[in-house]
Amino acid sequence: MNRSEIKKLDEQDKLRTYKDEFYIKEGSYYMDGNSLGLLSKRAEKTVLTSLEDWKNHGIEGWMSGEQPWYYMSEKIGEMTAPLAGALSHEVINTGSITTNLHQLLATFYKPKGKRTKILADALNFPSDIYALQSQLSLHGYSPDEHLIQVGSSDGYTLNEGDIIEQMSEEVAVMLLPSVLYRSGQLLNIRKLTEAAHDYGIIVGFDLAHSIGALPHKLHDWNVDFAVWCTYKYLNSGPGGVGGLYVHEKHLGQKPGLAGWFSSRKDKQFDMDHHLTPAETAGAYQIGTPHILSSAPLLGSLEIFQEAGIDAIREKSLKLTKLMMNLIEEHLQGTFTIANPRKDESRGGHVSLIHPEAASICKALKSEGVIPDFRSPNVIRLAPVALYVSYEDTYEMVMILKEIMEQKKYKQFKNERDVIA
Repeated sequence: MNRSEIKKLDEQDKLRTYKDEFYIKEGSYYMDGNSLGLLSKRAEKTVLTSLEDWKNHGIEGWMSGEQPWYYMSEKIGEMTAPLAGALSHEVINTGSITTNLHQLLATFYKPKGKRTKILADALNFPSDIYALQSQLSLHGYSPDEHLIQVGSSDGYTLNEGDIIEQMSEEVAVMLLPSVLYRSGQLLNIRKLTEAAHDYGIIVGFDLAHSIGALPHKLHDWNVDFAVWCTYKYLNSGPGGVGGLYVHEKHLGQKPGLAGWFSSRKDKQFDMDHHLTPAETAGAYQIGTPHILSSAPLLGSLEIFQEAGIDAIREKSLKLTKLMMNLIEEHLQGTFTIANPRKDESRGGHVSLIHPEAASICKALKSEGVIPDFRSPNVIRLAPVALYVSYEDTYEMVMILKEIMEQKKYKQFKNERDVIA
């Protein structure tokens, strides 16, 4: 496609006005929203509102502020629930992705008899694996023997059949990523959940690379639990408070890791030493909510409510498809595209494999493109639907083409920086 054809796509784009909602550095092409989303003006406003509530109300901000803090986590949970395909009482904004995972594993991993193992994969983000290993060790089990990690034939994608083959009545819990962080492969959540439930396995998913990028139906698919971060596609900012989902069939029980904010809201200030857990996903909170790291979501999620996750997914698929087509047209044979090509198997980012990926990423940054490097040889590029245009995608590929043709990347060391 040529530039004029690309511009027509932008003219027809129903989401094009949302780009103006975000702070984008002039002359920059931001393709790293799958690591850290950009700040929107609405998120900025809701953070400032919470600061004003603190300034003007002090402790009364918990109940009397413009954005009352006491119920903020529940409100954000309700706003996020449609993106997860969940009921409002099944979702809460709390913790971080890893602390939430520890909470839910402490709740649902109950080894008994021969059912002691945890099923995972060999391509998941290390933090999830650390959590699984920790929980096994806390129960006195060797991770080497009781953690099953399904391998990959190509090092980038998983075969769902291989996962199902490892299911058995010895497995207590299964945890998988919805979208693989390295390759962008989207797993069939419904298929895997149904297969695991046939063996009596509790099923959890890490939605870090799918929440806010594509629709889910966690409740209808009968997924038992899920966790996610909010600073990627949901644009909550660095260290933004995470989220979790628990199917309503499991609600009403005490959490594995109880804390003050696990309480039913009307009982919390009774100061009783016997916990009355919330009958919602709120029971899986532990400590006091991090208000200033939650407040951006009040503004950010408004945009998702208006734009609609189906429209976001439609544009995202078109952007990633355009990017792949342009790369194949203009950089034929230069890169291997690691992510699946089928829409139903692809998340929100494109993964390119090249032996000098680290130096190429540095060259891209020097030319105003913000990519993401994953060791040892992956370049991740996320054309986020809310703030990346079709023309941005075209320009980015043209910059990459020039870098490769003129070998500009050769002036940079092919090694990652401290943060890659």
